[in-house]
Amino acid sequence: MHQVTLDLPDELAAYLASSGRDASRAALEAIALEGYRERKLSAGQLRRLLGYRTRVQVHAFLKAHGVYLDYGIEDLEHDRNASASIPSLPT
Repeated sequence: MHQVTLDLPDELAAYLASSGRDASRAALEAIALEGYRERKLSAGQLRRLLGYRTRVQVHAFLKAHGVYLDYGIEDLEHDRNASASIPSLPT
């Protein structure tokens, strides 16, 4: 993993500190969000980068930051086909 050092303006560092946010984590999340928005990172890559264990955590993170899940027609078709192959429960 690469290590990056950032020089933050004092007012930004003060804002992050006063809001109780870790500056390193805030920077990582901002970079990750932008990478996802630009479709340079998948949801799986985002999960690993941010250290989340589940996709639900990623979805909650994206929602909290006003970013929509990248879910296209291909994803819908895949999910429809997968659900069709699940046996129904006896009634």
